[in-house]
Amino acid sequence: MEINGFIPKGRLVFLVASVALLTLFVVVTYGRRMLVPEAGQAQPRIAVERGSILDRNGKVLAAQTTLYNVAVTRSAIIDQDDVARALAPALSMGEDEIRARLAQAPGDFLYLKKKISEGEKAAVADAVAGARLRGIRLEPVVSRTYPENQLASHVVGFLGDDGHGLTGIEYALEGTLSPPVGPGSDRAVGTNVMLTIDGNVQYELEKIARDTMRETGAEGVMMLACDAKTGEILAYISEPSANLNAFAQSPDEERYDRPALYAYEPGSVFKIFSIAALLDLGVVSDDDLFFCDGAYTLTTARGEAINIKCLDHHGWLTARGAIKFSCNDATAQIAERAASAPFEEKLRAFGFGSRTGIELPGETAGIFRARDSWSIRSKPTIAIGQELSVSALQMVEAATALANRGTSIKLTLVSRLYDQDGTPVYEHRVQPIAQVVSPATAELMLSYMQTTSESGTGIRAAVGDLPMAVKTGTAQMQSSTGAGYSSTDFISSCIGIFPANDPRVILYLAIVKPVGETYGGRIAAPVVSKAANVLIDYLGMGRGGATSVRHTGIIPVPRNRPVEIGTVMPDLTGVPKRMLTRLLDRKDITVVIVGDGYVTRQSPEPGSPVERGTRIELTLE
Repeated sequence: MEINGFIPKGRLVFLVASVALLTLFVVVTYGRRMLVPEAGQAQPRIAVERGSILDRNGKVLAAQTTLYNVAVTRSAIIDQDDVARALAPALSMGEDEIRARLAQAPGDFLYLKKKISEGEKAAVADAVAGARLRGIRLEPVVSRTYPENQLASHVVGFLGDDGHGLTGIEYALEGTLSPPVGPGSDRAVGTNVMLTIDGNVQYELEKIARDTMRETGAEGVMMLACDAKTGEILAYISEPSANLNAFAQSPDEERYDRPALYAYEPGSVFKIFSIAALLDLGVVSDDDLFFCDGAYTLTTARGEAINIKCLDHHGWLTARGAIKFSCNDATAQIAERAASAPFEEKLRAFGFGSRTGIELPGETAGIFRARDSWSIRSKPTIAIGQELSVSALQMVEAATALANRGTSIKLTLVSRLYDQDGTPVYEHRVQPIAQVVSPATAELMLSYMQTTSESGTGIRAAVGDLPMAVKTGTAQMQSSTGAGYSSTDFISSCIGIFPANDPRVILYLAIVKPVGETYGGRIAAPVVSKAANVLIDYLGMGRGGATSVRHTGIIPVPRNRPVEIGTVMPDLTGVPKRMLTRLLDRKDITVVIVGDGYVTRQSPEPGSPVERGTRIELTLE
């Protein structure tokens, strides 16, 4: 065949040579990539830097971290047995389990394991390189770590695989913690959320709640501690609770946020609100007398009989006595004096039938029917805490009215928001809701409740020489069949407001379905006493017979827990090196560790303020 003179011979030779060289390059490159094992070491491209969640003292409860998914392309694997043998130790999985997952995957691609740690990732990379495995890739993913595990887990919440919050503050403040990436940008920085929760108080009260649950055989325990003056929640407990670092494996009962989601009949604790409303309406005075013969009985004009049993035959009682002895009969008689409309309006002003609006998802409004659907027995029944349902949060918010001279205060879980540079963008301010009752009525009810703690049903909640305002309750739960009340299922509760003469703390406890003893005065009141003692000592409230010291500003740290440094320098003397290494990851301060063993010298001194840019030097021996 002759070459057409239209294409010069030299050009054709050059074209053929170029194509041959290109083909050779492609073949060699492909061959090298086929022979070299994949061990994906690339770092993630973080589009959004999610803000951290901290307690009121700066303890980190949720922070951004990088985890890794082990991705597998089955068609690239040469020998699945080799993969199982090499990766089983690194992933803490059985060889048979790995083989089964590889064999049963519906497609060519699968994740062998998700969200492995940095240490596991290094072990997998070494195993892949050592065994020259193909088809294995490590995919970095932006994730979340929860340093305190289950501490305040229902408040903190959990982050799903897609990087979005599923529960708690992680969900409710998603847009604050993780704002969308703006136009023309490939990165966004979230805001840090500082909670009102005090990690120290939360830890101690969680222990008490777990002990209570075990001792009573209860299905669940709710406990809330609130700053009476500001509405800030200091401790928020719902037991059982989930470890946030193993949230995906936790059962539903550990994930259930009872204080916000659970609606129940409050029982006799509700009497402090119904009688306060009736006092404020002027239908009863402090010295009016009512005779309790063991039951409240009323026969209507149509012959309908109403019968509400009382626990005892209390005889003649005032309104104070009705609270002191938790008398159903006297309370019902007082309620019958009021018109339905103003009675309902007062109770709604306390917040019943409405959500508190706290920063948590899915909060219940409870059930409080309008008066036009009330029956002839509704007023006395509602007055003793039946025929309506409430949440634990509603009970605490209603109690703020009694603690603040009749004015209710909005509850909150968010103390402060600040950006990554430490600049505050929001700080909580007290938010009054409504003047529910007069100052005189609020003061009188606290006095009634103090009598209850000194010589009434709440005597087991007393804490010594510090005056406590207390009310206990025992509520029958609805029967599992849906008809009437159960004879075995109860909610035992107690509320404490202290000091009674100048309230600083509201403490509320509800024990769900205790086994055996069920009376709130016997099983709930002692728990409130124990928790109140913790709060009184921690907050430094003065009282007779209690140790009260002036705080030096020096914060001791546990010797067997990783060190966290907030705004004040703790005393690190004697802390081992292994508990200090987390500090080296801090970006806002510089930490220098010299030597090995235990801390013998430190700079700054204990009690010194710690600010952004502070240099901390620790000498170990």
